[in-house]
Amino acid sequence: MLPAFTAVTAKIPHLPESPGVYLWKDSGGRVLYVGKAKRLRSRVRSYIAADAQMSVKTQHMLRQVADLETILVPSEAHALILEASLIKEHRPRYNIALRDDKSYPYIKVTLQEPFPRVFVTRQLVDDGGRYFGPYTDVARMRRALNVVKQLFTVRSCRYDLLREAPARPCLDYYIKRCQAPCVGYIGKADYRAMIAEVVAFLDGRTADVVARVRHRMAVAAEQLDFERAAELRDVLDRLTRLEEPTVVLEVEGGDRDVVGYARDGDDAAIVILRVRGGRLLARDHRMLGNLEGEPDTAALSAYLARTYAGAEGSEGGRAAELLVPFDFEDCEALQGALPGTVVRVPQRGPRRALVDLAEQNARHVLEEFKLATSEADERAGDPVYELQRELGLQRIPRSLVCIDVSHAQGTDTVASLVWFENGRPRRAEYRKFKVRREGHAGEERGEREAETRDAGGGPNIDAPAIDDFASIGEVVTRYFRRRLDEEKPLPDLIVIDGGKGQLNAAHAALVALGIGDIPLISLAKREEQVFTVGRSEPLRLARRAPGLRLLQRARDEAHRFAVTFQRHRRSVRTVTSELLRVPGIGPAKRRQLLRAFGSVQGVRDAGAARIAELPGFTTRSAERVLAALAVAAGGAT
Repeated sequence: MLPAFTAVTAKIPHLPESPGVYLWKDSGGRVLYVGKAKRLRSRVRSYIAADAQMSVKTQHMLRQVADLETILVPSEAHALILEASLIKEHRPRYNIALRDDKSYPYIKVTLQEPFPRVFVTRQLVDDGGRYFGPYTDVARMRRALNVVKQLFTVRSCRYDLLREAPARPCLDYYIKRCQAPCVGYIGKADYRAMIAEVVAFLDGRTADVVARVRHRMAVAAEQLDFERAAELRDVLDRLTRLEEPTVVLEVEGGDRDVVGYARDGDDAAIVILRVRGGRLLARDHRMLGNLEGEPDTAALSAYLARTYAGAEGSEGGRAAELLVPFDFEDCEALQGALPGTVVRVPQRGPRRALVDLAEQNARHVLEEFKLATSEADERAGDPVYELQRELGLQRIPRSLVCIDVSHAQGTDTVASLVWFENGRPRRAEYRKFKVRREGHAGEERGEREAETRDAGGGPNIDAPAIDDFASIGEVVTRYFRRRLDEEKPLPDLIVIDGGKGQLNAAHAALVALGIGDIPLISLAKREEQVFTVGRSEPLRLARRAPGLRLLQRARDEAHRFAVTFQRHRRSVRTVTSELLRVPGIGPAKRRQLLRAFGSVQGVRDAGAARIAELPGFTTRSAERVLAALAVAAGGAT
């Protein structure tokens, strides 16, 4: 006997041989496993016996067990439903897991209300409403809901009719999207008849809806209500066109749900084909995991109990017949939990052909899942993960910044910083800087020149102007000091456009700020070499490596952003210098001219009359401006 069962063995003799649910718990009271039993005492006792055939997963669970809780129920069918409910509530670690067990959307029709509504929900509440779903294909659900809104004038408001109502109808009434039950423009009986058609349509019984609409159209025509007959004719036309695309396969008549099952190791896929009126209308699927040591019968039972019986039990949306691929131990209990539905395991004939089709779909879904999982695990070709591997980074560089400095022969020095998130530009985080420190630091010249030599010891012919190092240090300091002050997240990687000199200047600035541990590299244009802190030799990444291409894209984007800003600044300075030569034109009037005409050439093209229209200008002063600009242009030529 396992030591973990010391606290629970005393409970076993007092358990009844009747249906129930048992919960294994650990020392902290957390539920490890939820199970059902036709005879509770015998089922729990089977865990106590040291069984050599017990799966590794079960043995591991039993080592953690410290307590047992049991719940008695009237029948095995009740135990099946209660087990499904408790699994959804506690999500035990050792139960079979529905990989897709998130809150799938449903279309709900609030039949419990006098004037029902139709909307999307992800919560199942036993309040008398009718639920259609769950929809694993959300696009298909949206299409169905749009058809309902186009064909039927169902109210979309949230008023609790008849206890509250507006004084007048809303816009939906005037655009013929609602018949305004809130103000009594349609009676309860007529509105409920329309809702019956909505339910029939969502349930796949399109032919029934067509017959009803055709009859109402004929009655309206007999009563000479031609406007209403025309509306019903349009509805009938849309229904007729809608009916054709939904027919995927003609099968033996009747409503049935067909289950297909496929498994590969610890993963399994289950598919339900929904057949209504002999027509295959939809396919839903779920992925199952945590199947180690579990037989296929247990996997199928877990799915049907927790999804088919548990989720849809209150909505009446199940078919009259449920076809499953093989028998399982809880088949009788499931049958008891599904009143009005017959569970069958067909062996031959049209029903077996449907099951084979469902199993073919399940194998297809499983293959797609395995392929997607394999690609996600490998992450082959993803530049972010590739860059982490190539640079040997501890963290995935999901966010990186690249800094570049641009100047025009030592003047108009500017810098740019671009931010990439998961390999894509995040332009909201772009920054540009006017570099304040322009000039050479003579005492540092020898040291700086030494840093510009390449790894081979020879002079680097691409060595930048000395002030590039100071500019890089200034930009790094200003940017990251502000990020720290504003408590904003820091990037996972910093890229500097340049060589070892720029890299060392940036590293010194980061160390001074106390964040020298952020991964930092520089990318030299000439040979596309990657320099890292503390390493004399550069890294040479493969030319076609995804990681290098990501660095190149960031570097090129930073260069483009910096050059654009630098050219703009230079043009503004040039324009301002020309206007400075005009006598009698101060800073305010210069700004006024540039705002009005955009450039010096724009001022020349405007002419004296247009310039004189500006506040503070006269015809004489405008002519003086144009004359001065003409002289400046002549001197330039």
